[in-house]
Amino acid sequence: MPISKTQPKAVRTNTKRLTVTIVVPVYNEVDSVPELHRQISAAMNGSQYDWEVVFVDDGSSDGSLQALEVVAAKDRKHARVIALRRNFGQTAALSAGIDHSVGEIIVLMDGDLQNDPADIPLLLEEIRKGYDLASGWRKFRKDNFITRTFPSRIANWIISRVTGVYLHDYGCTLKAYRREVLTGFRLYGEMHRFIPAYAGQVGASITEVPVNHYPRMHGTSKYGLERTIKVILDLFTVKFMGGFVNKPIYLFGGVGMAFMGLGGLGLIFLFVRRMLYGTGTVDSPVFLLSALLGVLGVQSILMGLLAEMSVRTYHESQSKPIYTVRYSIGVKGDTQS
Repeated sequence: MPISKTQPKAVRTNTKRLTVTIVVPVYNEVDSVPELHRQISAAMNGSQYDWEVVFVDDGSSDGSLQALEVVAAKDRKHARVIALRRNFGQTAALSAGIDHSVGEIIVLMDGDLQNDPADIPLLLEEIRKGYDLASGWRKFRKDNFITRTFPSRIANWIISRVTGVYLHDYGCTLKAYRREVLTGFRLYGEMHRFIPAYAGQVGASITEVPVNHYPRMHGTSKYGLERTIKVILDLFTVKFMGGFVNKPIYLFGGVGMAFMGLGGLGLIFLFVRRMLYGTGTVDSPVFLLSALLGVLGVQSILMGLLAEMSVRTYHESQSKPIYTVRYSIGVKGDTQS
């Protein structure tokens, strides 16, 4: 049974055939590509949906792009290929697929065969019930516990607490979205995992569905413990953009007053010590160290946040994408027939 996180606003009874785009980022997965396409086709053919699958090659160097071209040539009705000029990362690849999709519902999934395409209809059924976002939950995950599963559980707990959108598995790429949920913001860094948090901030109805998860059969994982650091840093941005972007004085002022309060306590301590013992104040190591750490800490945090906002302004004011496409097959604005 799906685990409901936010109740749908209303059950949508429209019985028309909805269009679905499945976006799959691919990076050095040459052995997985043919089988993945076969499984997606088996799951979607004969369904109540008109569908397409957009494969985004993220600068692969192992022949994945050539394998995708073969798939697109054999299945011109459903398969599309976007070839990025270099490896931009999973978030950028997903953004490229979303930008080139036509579906009313967009399904994101990994290209390594660890997600099960047979679960896609389960997510789509939740969308039909009225949810805006159906999130996959790898309840029985088949990854290394120490390096992948355990850090992921900690990250999911932290993200849920910080954002207020409680999910068991933010890291599961397999999710289904109504198109309107994915509009209004751009993705950077490792931000694709935070889409449910962004959706929750604008009142989207969200549910979570247990899905299958399989051990990796081909290739090697592209991620390690270092990704956790990136996710934590992105979480600072998500919290800031969601809670303080329209009222930054609450954050900056609160931090400033806290530091001023600590500084005031330090000065009081030094003043009392001088009055009682005649000890010097300005030349005290406590005074110098506290002042230095306080200034460096505040400047580092605020400069990081200001830089993040500057980067977003740079991209969005110019409508500048975070990826460049070499060519595409079978999508709108095709550059290769």
